[in-house]
Formats: sequence, C-alpha cells, structure tokens
Amino acid sequence: QVQLQESGPGLVKPSQTLSLACTVSGASITSNGYYWAWIRQPPGKGLEWMGAISGSGSAYYSPSLKSRTVISRDTSKNQFTLHLTSVTPEDTAVYYCARAEWLRPARSEGSWGQGTLVTVSS
Repeated sequence: QVQLQESGPGLVKPSQTLSLACTVSGASITSNGYYWAWIRQPPGKGLEWMGAISGSGSAYYSPSLKSRTVISRDTSKNQFTLHLTSVTPEDTAVYYCARAEWLRPARSEGSWGQGTLVTVSS
C-alpha cells in the first residue's frame, strides 16, 4: 500500500522560499498512470491544488501559483519536492502531498500524506 510523508520546516520567513519533500513508499514515483500532487489548505479555508508531477516527470501548475512554484523529483530517493518562492503570511497552510490517477484529486480520492503545517511569519 502506498504511503506518503511530507517533511520540511514548519516556519518560514516572509520573502523566503518554502521547500517541502514528499517521501513515497510502497510505490514508485515513476509509475505510469499516476500524478503526484501538492495541495494546501489555509486555516479556515478550502483545499487548493498547487500542482503535480506525472510518472514521466512532466510538471503541471495552478495558474495562480505558477510564477512562484516548482515541483521536481528525485527518483533515487523516490521523493518529490515543492518549492514556493517569495512567500507571504497568506501562504500559511497545511501542505499535503498526494497520489492520484488524475491531476486534481478531491480529499477522498487517491492516497494522501498526513499533511504538515507551514507557518509564514517573521
């Protein structure tokens, strides 16, 4: 059974880059037919899909975040990463990584990590 685990700093200062990793076990991130996504949920708000990377390595981004987001992967570690630049307090959220058969999974779809809270504050 696939398992995903987010890791990274819980506190980032404004204007810096937020970097998170998602370590995957039980499946290969190079498998065809799946997307590996990053989704976030700000306090008191709904889920926001940020982007995803396919099994072949193609990356897809939310238009609203595209200018600040890079999703990459390290196949030797079976890990994919999120980098979000120029963060502001509005980027404070619980960040999830997920695997699904489509780009934008609903919360009940696919397999999700437990989520990690990232706070942007000086």
